[in-house]
Amino acid sequence: MTRLLPSLRGIPRVLVFGAVLTLIAIGGTFLLDPYRNFQLATVAAYFCATAGLTLLIGQSGQLSLGQAALMAAGGYGYALTANAMTDAGITGIPRFLTGMLVAVVVSAALGWLLGLAAARLRGPYLAGVTLTLVIAVPAVAAVFSGVLRGDQGVQIAYDGVPPVLERLIAVEQWQAWVAIIVAGVVVTALAALAGGRLGLRMRAVRDDETAARLNGVRSGRVKVTAFTVSSIAAGAGGAVLCFVTQSVSPGAYTLAFSLLLVVAVVLGGLGSIGGAAIGSALIVLLPWLLGTATAALPLSAEVAQRLSGNLSILVFGLLLIVVTLAWPGGLAGLRRRRRRTARLPVAPSHAAVVADTSTESDPASSAHEPSAAAAAGSRHP
Repeated sequence: MTRLLPSLRGIPRVLVFGAVLTLIAIGGTFLLDPYRNFQLATVAAYFCATAGLTLLIGQSGQLSLGQAALMAAGGYGYALTANAMTDAGITGIPRFLTGMLVAVVVSAALGWLLGLAAARLRGPYLAGVTLTLVIAVPAVAAVFSGVLRGDQGVQIAYDGVPPVLERLIAVEQWQAWVAIIVAGVVVTALAALAGGRLGLRMRAVRDDETAARLNGVRSGRVKVTAFTVSSIAAGAGGAVLCFVTQSVSPGAYTLAFSLLLVVAVVLGGLGSIGGAAIGSALIVLLPWLLGTATAALPLSAEVAQRLSGNLSILVFGLLLIVVTLAWPGGLAGLRRRRRRTARLPVAPSHAAVVADTSTESDPASSAHEPSAAAAAGSRHP
């Protein structure tokens, strides 16, 4: 995109790039069957959550294990709002937009509260608070079973294709369109924030909080903002997932799923939007590929039952170890490494090679800016 439109810089380039990728993804839905479109819609929903998580961990350096709980908050907010509007006789796009708005507000409020805790906690203490949040999701659903319906969850009314498009696309393709558009808006906004003043301040706080404070950066406000923005993205993803599956339940947002989201951003590359997309595709497609391969093998029913679910966890664990050892910057960092290798001199010295290797060994080194605190402070009003 930079080579095609060299005059574009900053926010305009991010907006054009996001719009082009969104249109390409929508066009790609015509090449897929209904089930593949359903998978694509699921990937787009997860992409919202992983993009917010990689921004939170990779840019601001705050570890959160409760992203699934924030997705659940957005899903329940959307479902309850959609059902209330259906009872009021409001359907279609107005119902969807209102449900999305409520989902974003609910998740943002919850993320703001987490951000207040994040401003005072760090490391394992912060991770413990977010972990408690995701563990509490089933208990909250059980306590408020009259509204949240307990373990059964909340079902929403069927939301079909608009009449204008009924003869053109199937319902799965329409769901994929909606998920892609929402993901495009959310991720483009996240990319613009990461490349702007807020992203610079987050990196300054991540690299050296004391130096950032000395340069006029309010670290507490930056942490709260980072958590709130990440929560909005997760809530939007939960709302889209509820729209696609027509239901939301606590069983879909377990601790294992929350940890899987963290694994996805680590595999893709912390702080990388492209890495979040890779990780989202992996957590959707890899279990399906393993299940298909297992079904094709002549295995007994007992062995197949043991492998179901457990095999994907084992493979994700092995992938995490391999990627961490071989490519610390994640799968998205492979392209950057190839570019750097191509730009190296013909006969680099041994010291240069060692220095380049040490840079690649740090996951955050690609985004590290030695003067981030000073730059953020100079831009601080």
